[in-house]
Amino acid sequence: MKKAMSLILALSMAVASLTGCGSAASGTAETESAAAGTTFKIGGIGPVTGGAAVYGLAVKNGAQIAIDEINAAGGVNGAQLEFNFQDDEHDAEKSVNAYNTLKDWNMQALMGTVTSTPCIAVAEETNKDQVFQLTPSGSSVPCVQYDNAFRICFSDPNQGLKSAQYIGENGLATKVAIIFDSSDVYSSGIKDKFVEEAPNQGIEVVAQEAFTADSKTDFTVQLQKAKDAGAELVFLPIYYSEAALILAQANTTGFTPQFFGCDGLDGILTVENFDTALAENVMLLTPFAADAQDDLTKKFVETYNKNFGETPNQFAADAYDAIYAIKAALEEAKATPDMSAQDLCPVLETAMTKINMDGLTGEGMTWTADGEVNKAPKAVKIVKGAYTAMD
Repeated sequence: MKKAMSLILALSMAVASLTGCGSAASGTAETESAAAGTTFKIGGIGPVTGGAAVYGLAVKNGAQIAIDEINAAGGVNGAQLEFNFQDDEHDAEKSVNAYNTLKDWNMQALMGTVTSTPCIAVAEETNKDQVFQLTPSGSSVPCVQYDNAFRICFSDPNQGLKSAQYIGENGLATKVAIIFDSSDVYSSGIKDKFVEEAPNQGIEVVAQEAFTADSKTDFTVQLQKAKDAGAELVFLPIYYSEAALILAQANTTGFTPQFFGCDGLDGILTVENFDTALAENVMLLTPFAADAQDDLTKKFVETYNKNFGETPNQFAADAYDAIYAIKAALEEAKATPDMSAQDLCPVLETAMTKINMDGLTGEGMTWTADGEVNKAPKAVKIVKGAYTAMD
């Protein structure tokens, strides 16, 4: 149980930080005095510059569409939403600095952060300060280890589990190689659960080839080992920039397996100077397909294209759903904009376990007290430079 683990991990901290959202830690008087106005102040954090900017920009843009829609429809409980998004460059220290900036702005709830390592760092701060946190895409387990934190996306272990199940249940391959980043909690977490589940799906993991943040430009050795092991499919629980290099180098060496990834591959079609033809038939587990024909998706894609000149990815959809989840929780809690972040935290925490929401990334989404979302996984295949929903 997350609550029990949080207590064990935090024994050395002040008692105030152990009691969930009910009491604020010391040093947060400025935050407690927030929200004297007539709007709900929602903060956001993610990379809008640097190597992971494609994720952060998508989250910022998707969230803004939701904010605009909600405000145009009358707001939440009669109050408008204010949204302030801060850049963290996918850096934990800068993410904490961004959080402090939002605290000074008197943020009442946080939609963020976007990537896992910064999210873990900020979760320590929101727990200490008792600020409600909903991450759209922070998938590492510790992102939601505290009672005030929830997520829209699947956790890393869930992505590994669902990927193995999807490959097995759809008969995509029986011999699978994995290329993963051993220095990254996101990549390692997905890989570990995939390896655990693979035998249950009739999958033999024939190679597990690691790289690190210091050695992520030449993958010829890893690819050769996968090829020599007879891999029919290469599983890539990594980010799109490294995946683009792997696809290019596999093409150069004449290695042509199937490739399957998770949400980190979303963005590969935007890599500068990457030949997108190399991504043809690449599959990835994702809760969102931009070519889906339901009314909500079509409206969102149309608005996103109009506002930002491109097709949204799943990170944009996660953020859109995150804002609507915050709206639903505020309504369930009958919250008012004069409440402090510390007053809002416990009621939002309870409300999240009561709401049931249809969104872009799932129908009938619900949340458990440990911060995890319940929804069905989906997969897409890249066909002619676009994501296409798979059965």
